[in-house]
Amino acid sequence: MLEKLTTELRNPNSFDLDQKSIREILELMNREDATIPLAIREVLDKIEIVVNCVVQAFQNGGRLIYAGAGTSGRLGILDASECPPTFGVDKNLVQGIIAGGLKAITDAIEGAEDNEHAGGEDLKRVSLTNKDVVIGIAASGRTPYVIGALKYAKEIGAKTASISNNANSKIGEIADVAIEVVTGPEIITGSTRLKAGTAQKLVLNMISTTSMIKIGKVYENLMVDVQPTNEKLIERSKKIIMEATGVDYETAETYFEKANHQVKAAIVMILLNCSYDEAKQKLEGAQGFIRNTI
Repeated sequence: MLEKLTTELRNPNSFDLDQKSIREILELMNREDATIPLAIREVLDKIEIVVNCVVQAFQNGGRLIYAGAGTSGRLGILDASECPPTFGVDKNLVQGIIAGGLKAITDAIEGAEDNEHAGGEDLKRVSLTNKDVVIGIAASGRTPYVIGALKYAKEIGAKTASISNNANSKIGEIADVAIEVVTGPEIITGSTRLKAGTAQKLVLNMISTTSMIKIGKVYENLMVDVQPTNEKLIERSKKIIMEATGVDYETAETYFEKANHQVKAAIVMILLNCSYDEAKQKLEGAQGFIRNTI
């Protein structure tokens, strides 16, 4: 069935790829990559539906779990791993499972993707419930591991979505919502770590970022729940306080310390001229939204 997948077709623009100069290859890749945002624009309605599902899940105590194999699995894990430091959420709120387990993050374990049963078993290991959302990711749209994960998720009543790079995908038939970003043939035939992978990364960015904004993790365009775990992030935290309140560096630093390095609390303390405890109480009453607090 591979010959029917657009991601497996030969790209006529790169038939002579091995004869091109370095500059010509780079220009070709750049032209091909420029088509990706346009392909994503075609499925924004579907992405919007998925984001709504994820926001509702977060508000009801559920989680977002990505399932994939190879490049797709690694991209899911990458997106999940960046949510805690960026948005201050628990590491379990957004998770990624990958065919072949943790070893597959750094080592290619290609045969693992053919085990449909393993997809469901891995979701059992993270104690999937009907409050959660599972997003299956596969460029081909037919990876057995992802199919198994989506089937199990539907069995227990979890919301499901799929991200693929071929139309009329198998995983799209299973999922409640199918996001099919048709990126076409790769410049190296079948190398879906290229355009397909880039498209997946952009869609994952949209889903996780927008969902976090809608549960109060962003004020204006500032990441107010950032975790200041290194020198760069400590300085970024102070700058965020300055930007949100208009105070100078020294004042921001003072309130950063008073707020126990919690940026959101420091901002509320300054804007409402209140204590740390009062700021925490007000934020809790506003479900963590600074705008609603002030």
